[in-house]
Amino acid sequence: MLLSILLQVATDIGIIGKALTIAVTVLAAGFGISKIGSSAMEGIARQPEAGGDIRISMIIAAALIEGVALFAIVVAGFIL
Repeated sequence: MLLSILLQVATDIGIIGKALTIAVTVLAAGFGISKIGSSAMEGIARQPEAGGDIRISMIIAAALIEGVALFAIVVAGFIL
């Protein structure tokens, strides 16, 4: 009886840990992409002629952050 309760509590803690890990990953990725977008818009406002280059760099950096976030979510889903 006590053993089954302890196993259920351990399972529940694992699920809560997985949910928290995924939530932190998504929040961090969102913050990183918003920081990139903010800095890119500021750079384009300062030098409008460099807008195309800045925009391309911003898209590449955002894609890299998305890739790392997706990888972290998948790893958290499989490991935890």
